[in-house]
Amino acid sequence: MLMVIDIGNTNIVVGLFEGDTLKYDWRIYSDSRRTGDEYSSILLSLFRDAGISAADIQLTALSSVVPLLIGPFIRMVQMMTGKKPIVLGPPLYDRLPVSVPESALHEIGTDLVCNAVAAYTRFRGSCIVVDFGTALTFTAIDSAGMICGVSIAPGIGTAVKALFNNTAQLPSVPLETPPSSLGTNTIHSIQSGIVFGYKGLVESLIGRMKHDMALTGGGSAVGHADDIQVIATGGLNSVLQPITDAFKVVEKLLTLRGLKIIAEIISKER
Repeated sequence: MLMVIDIGNTNIVVGLFEGDTLKYDWRIYSDSRRTGDEYSSILLSLFRDAGISAADIQLTALSSVVPLLIGPFIRMVQMMTGKKPIVLGPPLYDRLPVSVPESALHEIGTDLVCNAVAAYTRFRGSCIVVDFGTALTFTAIDSAGMICGVSIAPGIGTAVKALFNNTAQLPSVPLETPPSSLGTNTIHSIQSGIVFGYKGLVESLIGRMKHDMALTGGGSAVGHADDIQVIATGGLNSVLQPITDAFKVVEKLLTLRGLKIIAEIISKER
């Protein structure tokens, strides 16, 4: 089995692949104060519940946007499986099917690189990945496989949390589509602003990025804006999915798919 671990700011997503099939996936709350031993205990417990032995893990790949957790997870994987994991970072980028601009080598999140690899491998052409996480990110890839730009906004959940934490009388509300944009109570008013507001943000930014990609590429590396495919991923993509047709494909665990592809490429070259 291949184990992939995507360490994000809010959640750590662990997936186990058997061939091309994602057999298991789990979400663990991210906490940089936890030790590798603590995360090992959690993961081994999940393995036992699923009837899996750590000895079944032949290869592990790790992506992290939380630097403090990289070391603990490397030690955890080595302790559990007896093998050092592949850790995604700038030294590996020149071996991937997508290219990272020199100016962004040490800035771009490894999760965005995973997303770009998965999307480009799927479409083999120009595409945009919209990732609904703690941050809402838009990653643009041209037809030559170059990551040509990223846009970042506060994630939907982050915006709701900020509104709740920084106001005295506004409650935390479920992220659901309200019956109308004309909210007649506090809950529907907040839902209108967040859900319909983010729908406008996402659709507008996708349109702008398509325009800029076609303009910058001059038609050679991108093609017509209408040919640029859009794929959505991340835990909160379901909030907008029912009310927009902006996405060609929705794949919640795209980052894990990309990390799997990267792991297979790197392991073959070792």
